[in-house]
Amino acid sequence: MTTVTLYHNPRCRTSRAALELLRKRGIEPTIIEYLKTPPTAPEIKRILKMLDIPAKALLRVKEAKAVGLTKDMDEEKIIAGMAKHPITIQRPIAVSGKRAALGRPAEKVLEVL
Repeated sequence: MTTVTLYHNPRCRTSRAALELLRKRGIEPTIIEYLKTPPTAPEIKRILKMLDIPAKALLRVKEAKAVGLTKDMDEEKIIAGMAKHPITIQRPIAVSGKRAALGRPAEKVLEVL
């Protein structure tokens, strides 16, 4: 049985769609509502490494701008900002073992299976 953790925002349509896709495959993921339980900077770094993307690629531009974060900041500042303001993190993110996938579109979360 595959264990999947889903960094989820229940108010996000894409995040809800990703959760539904996993459940249709018989997988009940561990759900982390990341706005209520934000990931720490080390957790964000670990996820970025698994996704193999820079921090700026995980940044929600509109939300980031509202809290003073920009894609031209250095990696450490962006990660620290995401940890402090989790609304700036793209979602959903599925993690399983050493694999992670950003669910944009929602179907991408199935790549961790």
